[in-house]
Amino acid sequence: MKIKHSPAQYLAEFIGTFFMVFFGCGSMVLATKDPNFNGAFIPLIWGGVVSVMIYAVGHISGAHFNPAVTIAFWITRKFPSMRVPGYILSQVLGSCLACVLIMIIWGPQHDFGASIMTVELGVGFLVEVVLSFALMFVIISVATDTRAVGELAGLAIGSTVALAAFVGGPLTRASMNPARSLGPSLFSGTIDQVWPYILAPILGATLGALTYEWIRCHRDEEKTDFGCC
Repeated sequence: MKIKHSPAQYLAEFIGTFFMVFFGCGSMVLATKDPNFNGAFIPLIWGGVVSVMIYAVGHISGAHFNPAVTIAFWITRKFPSMRVPGYILSQVLGSCLACVLIMIIWGPQHDFGASIMTVELGVGFLVEVVLSFALMFVIISVATDTRAVGELAGLAIGSTVALAAFVGGPLTRASMNPARSLGPSLFSGTIDQVWPYILAPILGATLGALTYEWIRCHRDEEKTDFGCC
């Protein structure tokens, strides 16, 4: 069957990434602008908006909202090659437009929620790899394994994002997402610092996807003579 481009899927990825960055990074900016806003809610906002957007457009595009997720699905042969560039472009554009709206609302005198490390580069890179591994491990399990409870996918993935933000937020701002980091870095003038937030999530997500695929195949091999691969 020939794979066709689907404008609806690209638009869904754009919208989902836009609102994820707007609410997530917007809450980080708000925490610096409004002393009455409790920054402790930021991880919950990140997890909540990811969950909501998954339920909103997951049935249209698969709700990647993250180039690392798209690449990991492609590497594990669960996503067609021809749609990879369109998905990644949609995600990056959604992130950038969210930053435009953030600038309109709060002005340019802040860091746009840019991904910044408070630890050494090597440690921060490792943190992003581990967090991205965990995120993709959960995503691929609930999204592709029929034995998982698919109806809870949004809750499971959003909870993973929130947990990662609680733990990794103070260290690296818990990006796990090249698109989420690219937009704010462009608008905050920190583009030279964004490369770890591109490489580490892709590496971590790929390892997470491949690890789950190995576990699934190994489990099936115990039941049949052929396995699933």
